[in-house]
Amino acid sequence: MQATQDADAAFLGRPQLAWLLQGLKQSKAVWKVIAADMPIGLNVPDGKDDAGRDLWEAIANNEHNQPLGRELEIARLLRAIKQAGVRNVVWLTADVHYTAAHFYDPAKAKFSDFSPFWEFVSGPLNAGSFGPNAPDGTFGLQVVYQKAPEAQNTAPTAGLQFFGQVDIDARTRAMTVLLKDLGGQTLYAKTLAPMGSS
Repeated sequence: MQATQDADAAFLGRPQLAWLLQGLKQSKAVWKVIAADMPIGLNVPDGKDDAGRDLWEAIANNEHNQPLGRELEIARLLRAIKQAGVRNVVWLTADVHYTAAHFYDPAKAKFSDFSPFWEFVSGPLNAGSFGPNAPDGTFGLQVVYQKAPEAQNTAPTAGLQFFGQVDIDARTRAMTVLLKDLGGQTLYAKTLAPMGSS
């Protein structure tokens, strides 16, 4: 819950953040896909500290305010992506044991100095199913789709195992993201048209 960015609030760390931003700026690819273990705006609880305060495993901290703690680093990255004019950034994340499609809307965010983007969450392939996790409002996360179990820690045999598929049309360069279940059935599909050339 740090108010200023320091080593204790780091998630990626300054060297990795600089490496990522440089790669995004230099990329000639139409789509810049950031594959990350943790989702950006979902609250992922991780127990409590000795004082009984909530601990958070990922980035979000359930405060729905201006960025604090690990969110400061993500705010810095999102602002830098916007300032550099990097377009067509899509995040693919996991960790929360269900599947979802999120749109991050600066018009609905507490921190709004970023360009809108999509995040698609899926996983794992064979573990207990959990969720859905509550969204944090700092970056304007809008839950467009989600599929989660009715009971927490549902066994893999219940079929609530998920994966994603990404297809890019060679002619139009449109990216289609499919969220699928264990049997390969498409649960949700989103086609994104590329913007500009950077």
